Amino acid sequence: MPTKHHPHRGSMQFWPRARCRKHCAKVKSWVDSKENSALGFIGYKVGMTHVWLKEANANSPRANMNVSTPVTVIECPPVKVYSIRLYKQDEDGSKIISEIFSKKVDKELARKTKIAKKSGEEKEDFDRVMLTIYTQPKLTGMGKKKPDLIEVGVGGKDNKEKLEFAKGLLDKEVKLSDVLKEGELVDVHGVTKGKGFCGTIKKFGVKRLQHKSEKKIRGIGTLGAWTTKKVQYTVAQPGRYGYHLRTEYNKQIVKIGDKVEEINPKGGFLRFGFLKNDYVLIRGSVPGATKRPITLIKAIRPKGLIPKIELTYTSLESKQ
Repeated sequence: MPTKHHPHRGSMQFWPRARCRKHCAKVKSWVDSKENSALGFIGYKVGMTHVWLKEANANSPRANMNVSTPVTVIECPPVKVYSIRLYKQDEDGSKIISEIFSKKVDKELARKTKIAKKSGEEKEDFDRVMLTIYTQPKLTGMGKKKPDLIEVGVGGKDNKEKLEFAKGLLDKEVKLSDVLKEGELVDVHGVTKGKGFCGTIKKFGVKRLQHKSEKKIRGIGTLGAWTTKKVQYTVAQPGRYGYHLRTEYNKQIVKIGDKVEEINPKGGFLRFGFLKNDYVLIRGSVPGATKRPITLIKAIRPKGLIPKIELTYTSLESKQ
């Protein structure tokens, strides 16, 4: 009898297949930028539309022609700085040694965290400077008041310069145009849609058993060997699927705009409504459901050649 070829089902690139603990994506790696600026921003996913772009590749058959391209719309109201965190590295890892809080904080932030009454002292011996920023969803049409709080990196030549720049952002609003620019590459961090309880076929992509199989067809034939009384973690089993933290690298910014009449379609976006604040168009799709917070950071491993963006048309037709 010939040997059957049965490759492993389900990618081991994402393991464990656990649900994300928080609604907002957490970022662990930041680019080493020498420019004084915050290295990340947070917005809310609106939906998708399509635009026409001039083909920049001279070797393409469609060179200098208008090409229809799908884009994701993300509404980005201004964010505010809640605190500056100073970290020190020791044998147990990186720890917060001091936190300098803002004196002017929105009352809605109390829905998210307990607002500190005392501010920490400024230290001289520290290894890393981070900013905690919070959003203002009350400015959007989502009907949400509770802000999202995340931690972002700070760019600069050295730690002292980063700290001075961060202190200048306290009690101020930070706009999207202060952090990101049109045409540059960004990394998108988001939490995917939740699928609920799923079987092994949908979750791992295994094949259906033959029609004469006993007890089940949409399942796997065996959980493993008899001798080791243990089920391996690599075995495909049913369970909750989706709501995973995912990162997409090198997504290009097509446009950053502040005139909502240039993007709002007839009747508004499906399940979102009309935009009221600054927005950004990301080429391609973005993980997550509508109204979900999306974290945009400067690309940590950008490509060498970035195609030039020349926008000629934006669809304003109804998405209903």
